[in-house]
Amino acid sequence: MKSHHSYSIRASVAAICLLAAGATRAQDASSLAATDVFSRPEAAHAVFVMTNDANSNEVLAFERNGNGSLRQPHSYSTEGRGSGGTVDPLASQGSLTLSQDHSWLFAANAGSGSVSVFHVNGARLDLTDKVPTQGSEPNAVAEHGNLVYVLNTAGSSSVVGFRLIAGHLRPIEHSLRFLSTNGAGSASLSFSPDGRYLLVTERTTNSIDVFSVLPDGRLSTLTNNAGRPGTFSVGFAPNGTAIVSETGPGGANSSTVSSYAVQGNRSLKAISHLPTGGDANCWNAITPNGRFVYVSNAGTSSIAGFALGNGGTLTALPGTVVGHNPDGAANLDIVISSDGAFLYTLNAGAGSVGVFAIDAKSGSLKKLGTVDDLPAGAGLNGIAAN
Repeated sequence: MKSHHSYSIRASVAAICLLAAGATRAQDASSLAATDVFSRPEAAHAVFVMTNDANSNEVLAFERNGNGSLRQPHSYSTEGRGSGGTVDPLASQGSLTLSQDHSWLFAANAGSGSVSVFHVNGARLDLTDKVPTQGSEPNAVAEHGNLVYVLNTAGSSSVVGFRLIAGHLRPIEHSLRFLSTNGAGSASLSFSPDGRYLLVTERTTNSIDVFSVLPDGRLSTLTNNAGRPGTFSVGFAPNGTAIVSETGPGGANSSTVSSYAVQGNRSLKAISHLPTGGDANCWNAITPNGRFVYVSNAGTSSIAGFALGNGGTLTALPGTVVGHNPDGAANLDIVISSDGAFLYTLNAGAGSVGVFAIDAKSGSLKKLGTVDDLPAGAGLNGIAAN
């Protein structure tokens, strides 16, 4: 849903996943961003943020230091247009997506109906392709091996497939699949770890579509599964458990998170359903080892943490809420570094990135500060990290 209107932090989070801009920036991070850009050999780790600018979409690449801090970013044009807007205009997770091997970065250009591909070398990016997505307002991308699917959220909501070959996206013929209804408010898509299934969330219908992935890369017909109130984003843990963030039915501290098992008939078996201790939980991130799940409560500027059992059961970490951003930060998307050491939040209202260290044993978070000086309330969407 477009966010060019202004909303209060407690405003009906079931219908939109956000809140007003006008955020208070943290001032405790002067050491988190150095003034030099690429002044040393290319780093192995980086954090990427998408501007979603309506005139010229860009990716901002932050080189990551060993202590989790970020250096001043370098910008790379997608050669496409974003949607513009204020806070959370794309209403999605995965608008900026790294490939499994961290070699490729995919950026959705909602304003120009295209997806851009970058080759990734540490914090350096090289644009290798830009292709139309055969639909309106692409807002999320998922990848498994050389198979890439893009979610078109506007008009006749759909997904469409491509093969990634030497940095170029080649359309898969007859791969376009429509969702359960026009204007489904589709918000995310994710491949199962074995590549057998593709899941898509529909905000308008509070449901989760499950497709089987066929040998030729096309998808089966969809099976539409009922979700919880405020179904928003889906991601997979390494053990195949599907994690779904939900804004909830509305009201204070009404957001939830659920875990599901995908059945052979494309139905979903509910495993866990827990409160997140906050509002506007629309995004989630899972540690690479699959032990911990974190969700972003944008309406209350907090992060909730959960342990994930082998059978897919979620258990709240002590206190449930394990991290805080400044009031009004509007922490949207959330991402974990590939080594599992750090968690980053895209604070779109404040124009900053929140930086947290993850305790590998307990799952607790330590706030390291924020990286400021991004445009506040300017439509930032999408964050990724290697």
